[in-house]
Amino acid sequence: MSHYAEIDNNNVVIRVLVAEKDFIDKMPGRWIKTSYNTKEGIHLNGKEPLRKNFAGVGFTYDESRDAFIPPKPYPSWVLNEETCTYEAPIPRPEGDGVYTWNEEKGQWQNMQK
Repeated sequence: MSHYAEIDNNNVVIRVLVAEKDFIDKMPGRWIKTSYNTKEGIHLNGKEPLRKNFAGVGFTYDESRDAFIPPKPYPSWVLNEETCTYEAPIPRPEGDGVYTWNEEKGQWQNMQK
């Protein structure tokens, strides 16, 4: 069995199913295979990664990159072309702490202070 993402006319994932290819081939709609073990362009088991990221509802399938891209979490974040994930304009601080992005201030905020 494999994972397949159904995408709408805007290339947005509307659902992901685990099924045999024969079953998917009989389903209406547009279905694209996705790998549960692929994240940020790396296959977690060392195999060939498939479409940069495991598809999720709300992800977009980019045909030119042959990649599933998650929704953009904040307007200031930019797409990393290598991983096809969004990153903050400044790196998250290292070390202990629970940080969340503050879009209004354009910085990471330590929630433990």
